Amino acid sequence: MKLSIITPTYNRANMLKSLYTSIVKNIEQHEEVQKKVQIQWLIMDDGSTDNTAEITEQFKKENKFEVQYHKQENQGKMSAINHVIKHAEGDLIVECDSDDLFSENAFYDILQAYYETKERKDLYGLCFLKYDTNRKNIGNTFPKEETTMFDLYFKEQETGEKAIVFFANIRKQYQYKIENYEKFSTEARMYHEMDLKYKMKCYNKPIMICDYKEDGYTKNIKKIFKENPYGHFAYFKEILEQHDMSGVSFKKRLYVIKHYILFATLTKSKNLITNVKGVKNKTLIGLLLFPGKIATKIKFK
Repeated sequence: MKLSIITPTYNRANMLKSLYTSIVKNIEQHEEVQKKVQIQWLIMDDGSTDNTAEITEQFKKENKFEVQYHKQENQGKMSAINHVIKHAEGDLIVECDSDDLFSENAFYDILQAYYETKERKDLYGLCFLKYDTNRKNIGNTFPKEETTMFDLYFKEQETGEKAIVFFANIRKQYQYKIENYEKFSTEARMYHEMDLKYKMKCYNKPIMICDYKEDGYTKNIKKIFKENPYGHFAYFKEILEQHDMSGVSFKKRLYVIKHYILFATLTKSKNLITNVKGVKNKTLIGLLLFPGKIATKIKFK
């Protein structure tokens, strides 16, 4: 089995060594991993101005496993992954940020999951837990053995981050969709597209350790929304037009609709009800449209 690890990075040369070390440890501590797993690490430098290239060259010289370094002008994480994924040669693909690490038994657990599922044609990936630096689960454990990302977060009450190891033959058919050259978009938009045809197998085991900052996204939310409204609007629009919302709680439904109206206002989009699925959703949009537009204009004045 070959595992391709994709790491988009931007001015984080000082963090790459820890990730590299975690990869080496995973290879060396399990005899079965040494014999049966090939590692390919694809580093995509998204326009760094630090010594990322030099650090990567040191990794390559150690020759512990295959390391490739690629660089592009700064275009954002999603663009970086889209451009480098064509170089992935593995049976499986996992994306790991430069400030994250692989947990001690990650590759062994991935290998065992691969043995169990490699003949399945209805799966796009293997979903694992992420732990924070205190070795605590980020979010909840999986309530079901098989699910979709949409159902996991909108129907099964998941709240925290998860790590997906994709089957490469499926993953390479998809890309992160980028609207109006924006630099940020939610990964969930691509996951939800995959959900329409495939599902995931879930494992209540961690494969990544993340320096998780619960308030990091929240603190910058207004700036992120203002600078990247088109991708966010497309995300909520697709939820309302393509996905089955039965079983989604009223709170989650309201969350989707409020953000749909928010980004429709920021992007000056029209015809917001025509293609939306479900009488409940259409009714809520009709009721909240005017006050939602007013609230958005005040907040983003």
